[in-house]
Amino acid sequence: MLTYKVIELATVTEETIEETLNQWTANGWNFNGMQFAMRESSRRPSMAFVLFTRCGGDSTHE
Repeated sequence: MLTYKVIELATVTEETIEETLNQWTANGWNFNGMQFAMRESSRRPSMAFVLFTRCGGDSTHE
């Protein structure tokens, strides 16, 4: 069974994205994609959702 994990980043910087990717892939999750939420008044994203998957197991926070 494929399990999904969605991590919401309220602060979107190179460092927070790197930290999230490194933390969850080290815990056995596979990076599946990233979606950004934009504000009309800014070119920078106001939020990001980082998507991970893995086979089996439950999706409890690690």
